[in-house]
Amino acid sequence: MNDETGTGTGPRPEPLRFFGTTWVNHDDGYTARRIGTAAGSLVAAVAACLVLRFAYQGIQIANVGSFVTLLVIVMFAICSALAFGHTWEAFKKRPDPDRQASLRGLLAIGFVGSLLAYFARSLTEAPGETLHRQEYEKALTQHEKRTSRRTRNPSKKHRDA
Repeated sequence: MNDETGTGTGPRPEPLRFFGTTWVNHDDGYTARRIGTAAGSLVAAVAACLVLRFAYQGIQIANVGSFVTLLVIVMFAICSALAFGHTWEAFKKRPDPDRQASLRGLLAIGFVGSLLAYFARSLTEAPGETLHRQEYEKALTQHEKRTSRRTRNPSKKHRDA
């Protein structure tokens, strides 16, 4: 495998969504991609809020009562807050796949929170960059330790006479 420069062997950086491997050296339009993802996630969050507004108007037209209306509003608010927190933490450490599967419904309902977390993280770095950088640097360090130990050909042992 090639390293990030493509000159030697070693671990490859894991690509990030929308960024590829530009997060390693912050090259090839990294800043433009960050601006684009921040703007895109904010626009998507605003559009999602408009869709939720239409849903709220539909509930009002259906005249289901103030309790159900309040219950729906509180549900979306809580799910969005939980989705924000879960998405934010997923940028710092890899989420457990079983827990991720069990939270799929909550994250779908709270999609606005996930979009806002993506927007907020895009303001400072590529979402997930810190986690991927830590893993990549650890893999590079381990690779260097493994390759530096092999200084001689083990089949050509020095024999004392």
